[in-house]
Amino acid sequence: VPEVWPEQREILLLFTASLFVQTLCVLLPAASLLQLMDVRQACCDFLRTQLHPTNCLGIRAFADLHACTQLLGQAHAYAEQHFSEVMLSEEFLGLSLQQVCSLISSDKLTVSTEEKVFEAMISWIKYDKEARLEHMPKLMEHVRLPLLSRDYLVQIVEEEALIKNNSTCKDFLIEAMKYHLLPADQRHLIKTDRTRPRTPVSLPKVMIVVGGQAPKAIRSVECYDFQEDRWYQVADLPSRRCRAGVTFMGGRVYAVGGFNGSLRVRTVDVYDAMRDQWSPVPSMQERRSTLGAAVLGDLLYAVGGFDGSTGLSSVEAYSYKTNEWTFVAPMNTRRSSVGVGVVDGKLYAVGGYDGASRQCLSTVEQYDPISNQWCYVADMSTRRSGAGVGVLSGQLYAAGGHDGPLVRKSVEVYDPSSNSWRQVCDMNMCRRNAGVCAINGLLYVIGGDDGSCNLSSVEFYNPATDKWSLLPTNMSNGRSYAGVSVIDKPL
Repeated sequence: VPEVWPEQREILLLFTASLFVQTLCVLLPAASLLQLMDVRQACCDFLRTQLHPTNCLGIRAFADLHACTQLLGQAHAYAEQHFSEVMLSEEFLGLSLQQVCSLISSDKLTVSTEEKVFEAMISWIKYDKEARLEHMPKLMEHVRLPLLSRDYLVQIVEEEALIKNNSTCKDFLIEAMKYHLLPADQRHLIKTDRTRPRTPVSLPKVMIVVGGQAPKAIRSVECYDFQEDRWYQVADLPSRRCRAGVTFMGGRVYAVGGFNGSLRVRTVDVYDAMRDQWSPVPSMQERRSTLGAAVLGDLLYAVGGFDGSTGLSSVEAYSYKTNEWTFVAPMNTRRSSVGVGVVDGKLYAVGGYDGASRQCLSTVEQYDPISNQWCYVADMSTRRSGAGVGVLSGQLYAAGGHDGPLVRKSVEVYDPSSNSWRQVCDMNMCRRNAGVCAINGLLYVIGGDDGSCNLSSVEFYNPATDKWSLLPTNMSNGRSYAGVSVIDKPL
């Protein structure tokens, strides 16, 4: 709390942290009435630090009610910047029509794809369908349908019953279809609010490195701040975990399966960066370590892995909407130590180890969620188990890995449009079982081992120069089999 008069400080110290938020409903208006402006500012400052996707809309409404202009703007910007998570909250479903329109019409709305805006609008309508159905055309006016993929328009939007039964909404769909029929170089000639790309304010990012072997399974989680070139520790995992699948979905980081030092596990823990805490969600149906994990659409896929006795070809998917895991089609090959990535709506499983034939793999499979089928695509140029797999600019990278005792530093990249792999520049170091993430046009490979020891170094690839560079600052520990993701920098 900032410096305030002694009498004001006494008021604040009456309340414990757990009661402070609830008490603000009384304290802030009273401070305004009594012209205790430092107390009022202290309340607003505290509320700003508590902003979260589950409460930011409520804090925004509170700030609006009490004319806290700065907090109002901060809460509104936070809701725009975290819309993909905010749209899942009860607060969002309880908004008025005007409030929803204000959010989804904003150019500053931060969404991975315009699909999220369409899904949010449909969720809001269905929450009270009888009362809200008449508002469909007004909401659809602010969904930028032309910016959706043609497949999504045909397979999802056109098939939505709420769209089929409303002529105005069908007109918006036809407008989007016409946009996609034009040659790409002529689409800019159509200028409407719905064809204008959103221009969100870019939030600073950090890289989170979860668990791993150092040399045994560990609970440690650390983050790298790109702006400050600094590593720092965050909340430990609830239990030791390495060889897990780690990915980001709905504003949270999922640590899926893995090995706890004794057993292969089915458990899944989820990290909330805003609260710096882990919590459990339902376990997978199979034990899996050295699995691949990736998000495609609204599902988190757990691919292959090792259950303690055999390599797995099975794949299961988790829905945060139903909070359940279900099996999807299995791969054609058993794959442990498999790398996965998502490009253009398809999931790829790259290399790995086939326990049945006891060999490292160069084969790659592609999963189509619409047909629920796996098919082989072009093989890599070499066998790679434990490769670091990531996606950059619509292309799939496979970095390092090993073939038997040989640990590689070579890297190759897959272009789905030509169904072909090509070599790029070697990494500085041989690495297998490393983590991978992509940000700001660069591909990062984190830790791993070189065949004899775990690595604390991180290197990144710039496709513009075809060059790998080492980060100037290493992790606090050498770790292999860690999971890696990129998240918004917490407040």
